[in-house]
Amino acid sequence: MVDAFILVRDGVPAKVVSERLGHSSIQVTLDTYTHYVRELHDDAAAKVAGLIGLE
Repeated sequence: MVDAFILVRDGVPAKVVSERLGHSSIQVTLDTYTHYVRELHDDAAAKVAGLIGLE
């Protein structure tokens, strides 16, 4: 089975991942997996920088 954090990192909506895993809420999924994926934050920062012309 593919780890949930890889799915979230690769753009699968957290709601979909949560439902596939049978979590009681999307918050359980986000609390469990997204804090492990530092690159999510790095990617978001890079996208914002590109949008506002800082890259």
